[in-house]
Amino acid sequence: MKDSGGMIDVSGKDVTMRRATARGEIRLSREAFDALQQDACPKGDVLVTARIAAIQAAKSTSTIVPMCHPISIDGVDVSFDLEEAVFRVVVTVTVCSCGKTGVEMEALCGVSAACLTIYDMLKYTGQDMTIGQTQLMEKSGGRSGHYKRSD
Repeated sequence: MKDSGGMIDVSGKDVTMRRATARGEIRLSREAFDALQQDACPKGDVLVTARIAAIQAAKSTSTIVPMCHPISIDGVDVSFDLEEAVFRVVVTVTVCSCGKTGVEMEALCGVSAACLTIYDMLKYTGQDMTIGQTQLMEKSGGRSGHYKRSD
């Protein structure tokens, strides 16, 4: 196995405003979705807890993903869309920072942590939940410029 080159040196990069938005989903059973909507989870408010988890994960990404730089996070926005017809929660996380490296991984970690928290809090209804479709939706700042997912 090839040795890792280590963290990329970003000392020569310019400080710019960086923003990234990621989205993911968790599909629930009817029972889990009903418990979420009725605020019936014995562990507490599922979406409030998932929001806190997303923020914590965004701020802690460099401790989870080995080659990520520890960065200063200027803001994290977390939103949830409940889609009753398909028993799905869509999680969107936007992270912004003024720095020398992007915040894509922070947004993706935030989405993942929120979905895992929803799973953890609702697993008492059964394990028939699926986390998926986690993807970068948009990013801006830095040398590579603006990216927006086309689908």
